[in-house]
Amino acid sequence: MSKEKAPTPVAGADRPDPAELARVFAEVAERASKVFGDYLKRQAESQRSLATDEFGIAKAFMELWQRMLADPARLAELQIAMMRDYLTLWQNSWLRLLGQPVQPVAAPSQSDSRFKDAEWENNFLFDYIKQSYLIAARHIHDTVSGVQGLPEDTRKKVNFFTRQYVDALAPSNFALTNPQVLRETMKTGGANLVKGLNNLLKDIEAGDGELRVSMTNYEAFKVGENVATTPGKVVYQTDLMQLIQYAPLTEAQFRRPLLIVPPWINKYYILDLRQSNSFIRYATEQGHTVFVISWVNPDAKLAHKDFADYMYEGPLAALDAIEQATGERDVNAIGYCLGGTLLGTTLAYMAAKGDARIASATYFVALLDFSIPGELGVFIDEQQVANLEKRMNERGYLEGSEMGTTFNMLRSNDLIWSFVVNNYLMGKEPFPFDLLYWNSDSTRMPAKMHSFYLRNMYMKNLLRVPGGIEVGGVPIDLAKVTVPSYFISTVEDHIAPWKSVYLGSRALGGPVRFVLGGSGHIAGIVNPPSANKYWYWTNEANPPTPEEWQAGATRHEGSWWPDWTQWIAAQNGDDRVPARVPGDGKLKPIEDAPGSFVAVRLDAKKKAKPARAR
Repeated sequence: MSKEKAPTPVAGADRPDPAELARVFAEVAERASKVFGDYLKRQAESQRSLATDEFGIAKAFMELWQRMLADPARLAELQIAMMRDYLTLWQNSWLRLLGQPVQPVAAPSQSDSRFKDAEWENNFLFDYIKQSYLIAARHIHDTVSGVQGLPEDTRKKVNFFTRQYVDALAPSNFALTNPQVLRETMKTGGANLVKGLNNLLKDIEAGDGELRVSMTNYEAFKVGENVATTPGKVVYQTDLMQLIQYAPLTEAQFRRPLLIVPPWINKYYILDLRQSNSFIRYATEQGHTVFVISWVNPDAKLAHKDFADYMYEGPLAALDAIEQATGERDVNAIGYCLGGTLLGTTLAYMAAKGDARIASATYFVALLDFSIPGELGVFIDEQQVANLEKRMNERGYLEGSEMGTTFNMLRSNDLIWSFVVNNYLMGKEPFPFDLLYWNSDSTRMPAKMHSFYLRNMYMKNLLRVPGGIEVGGVPIDLAKVTVPSYFISTVEDHIAPWKSVYLGSRALGGPVRFVLGGSGHIAGIVNPPSANKYWYWTNEANPPTPEEWQAGATRHEGSWWPDWTQWIAAQNGDDRVPARVPGDGKLKPIEDAPGSFVAVRLDAKKKAKPARAR
């Protein structure tokens, strides 16, 4: 047991400044009434939605309880096991209090940042609270996941929302049971809690009555100034995108240009955060003439745009523009996440049309087979999609913050609760972090396009089926795509599970190199060689199942970027041209990169207007 005592407030530097405390109190009082009034109105609307059980949560848990009560012996067995663990914890705690060494009954994983503070281990009381919580969490999970006879969709939904409940009740999320918060409260005389309340009010105010937890200092970044800074020009645009051509960083470049198709769920500059981790800059330094699509942030005027429009006005329009800018018909293409799904669809469309302008394709964590949707599948069933379509059709789009909340729930401890503790309990401002700034820069989805995507790909998995969907009146058959393809997936990806990505790679008709990287959907992709992080697996064979591929794979330390560099260089060959400067071809610059489309932030008080289409 630790003998260290929490600091006691005394006169002097450790005491809060009365003038500062009074200022914060006044600021809180000034905004509290209006903000909480708006918040309560919004909550009333939310309660009406919950009453209709839009997510099917009540139905899923009713099925769970029916199954559990049908086997009372099993339920009693689980309860006895939990009681046994609590009795062991009680016994061990007394032994520890008497100075005897004991092993913990329950211990957090090394990656669990909630219990990193030393007091969770050293202080008798906090160690007891921690282990009590972990015992309960483990048995709740075991009980729910062990129920037999549940439909698979119900089982996934129950497991997911049970985890959300258990994570929310962690003792680290409450002031009286978090040693770090208690120390700060004693040190500041409670000023941290007052500042935290002010931060809470600001976040509700910024969300127009809906709580949107701040993840970073948004004032610390500005697109084009300290993120998305690789030099280039917007050389072409449509209603849906601006095409950026980047300035050369080598004296000679590959003859074949490189087109990057990012997702429009998020903005493209995840690939251009800083010079040190910018994939766009890296590819330019390798001698590629890089073009990137920057998608528009759509509003109700674009509600009618469908998946075919994104193909016509996205990659197909970009191919025409690249030929005007460089004189080259053939390009290499990269698709990231949903951009990769669009790229595969576009290649199948082009194959049916006899269009061979894309010579090779690279897929960053992109699904072509949706049979293993991961935890996102919890949010995609007939009831939820129908309700979502109703809301989208009223507005003309899916609100970006709704999508962002869904993704954050996949990693709630890291992307929700850690900020609740930092912002509202510790009373601190969030740390400036470029990746979280990008993560908060949400984008909308046109209603018609998103409905097509959810129903035909996620719910029915028809993209994988030859002729399963039609785009622009053309049946899509991925097997007709014969260009060389490179797939990079990541082992911890919760959005595009690597086994599903692998199955999608086998739907194509050409040669495929599949690579499995470390970490997840973002960190595993934005992993420059200079960081010397993670690892990747390769396998020269492409067996039928992902398990067979993994069994025969070889591990390599570090970034996968050099492996892709070697592969794409082999596709290009030795043909080089003098470095191409944006504007030297038939397309003249419209504006400097990163362009005006990407500058539109939905959380900005004064939204920037996209440049006029031409």
